[in-house]
Amino acid sequence: MGHHTPLYDAHLAAGAKLVDFGGWDMPLHYGSQLEEHHQVRRHAGVFDVSHMTIVDVSGQDALAFLRYLLANDVAQLAADGDALYTPMLNEHGGIVDDLIVYRRPTNYRLVVNSSTRDKVMQWLQRQSQNFSVTLVHRADLAMLAVQGPEAVGLYGRLTNAPGADAAALEALKPFKALEAGPVMISRTGYTGEDGIEIMVPAADADQLWQSLLQAGVQPCGLGARDTLRLEAGLNLYGQDMDDETSPLASRLGWTIAWEPADRDFIGRAALEAERQAGTELKMVGLVLETRGVMRHGQRVLTEVGDGIITSGLFSPTLGFSIALARVPRSAKGACQVEIRGKAQPARIVRPPFVRHGQAAFK
Repeated sequence: MGHHTPLYDAHLAAGAKLVDFGGWDMPLHYGSQLEEHHQVRRHAGVFDVSHMTIVDVSGQDALAFLRYLLANDVAQLAADGDALYTPMLNEHGGIVDDLIVYRRPTNYRLVVNSSTRDKVMQWLQRQSQNFSVTLVHRADLAMLAVQGPEAVGLYGRLTNAPGADAAALEALKPFKALEAGPVMISRTGYTGEDGIEIMVPAADADQLWQSLLQAGVQPCGLGARDTLRLEAGLNLYGQDMDDETSPLASRLGWTIAWEPADRDFIGRAALEAERQAGTELKMVGLVLETRGVMRHGQRVLTEVGDGIITSGLFSPTLGFSIALARVPRSAKGACQVEIRGKAQPARIVRPPFVRHGQAAFK
């Protein structure tokens, strides 16, 4: 038996098909993965993401510690409620994890992946030894993601949901958060659609979940979460990036704050050497130009050498298969993907694949 979120019984009651996900029993879908995907693209859906790891970092050295720990610069967070996406690197420039960090009145909050929890907690403890900081794993919190073009407006109209202030939510900018007592609401997500993520006391999660379902929000599982994030061109930790791959080879160069030049952060020397030498591989998008489905691990054949698919699936929005892949730096245009022993025609493109429900790749 795996770990359970506070909404485990609610998933069972909703008819979820449960699967193991990084040691957690999580819903794959509630009957139709395809319908859940379309609901988020067209209306609104809610995901239980309480398996994510929430860590509060406080103490007099909190800012200095995070500026050393993370590749992006937390000093950019000018006001309480500001959020920043960043990789956390090892000394070789590999990605320990990717996360969002929030500035709060008395501390900083990190939200990292569930599958990396033990590794990340050990890494944080190890790297904090020379800093006056306190790390608190907030296992008392649950987290829900309400995503879709109608998500923010719908949540704001709820009469019994924490922080459901329509005007305040509409005014909330992307990568900003507001707090209402013990609840934090951020305008973030992992679907490519507008929406919010809500951190709420675990004891209150079921009531919030039921309120959303009663308002007509579709419960959604891991299956739709994966198709949505790949259509948006978003990386998945453990497939598209890991401890052995750098941000520069993962379409995440924009997350590295090179300035100020005197800020030392873990992995900086390795990244600077890589940037100077140039990376051999780059991450690209692929669209399949025939029937079939591209999958993780399949070989990509280009005129300048082979690559490999890191994530691939059938796109419900577009009606054909899409993928992320690492290929030689000079590869472009037409290529082939080896599917079941046969080379199938594909094309290298620039993600995202979908934006606002329409094709967006180039």
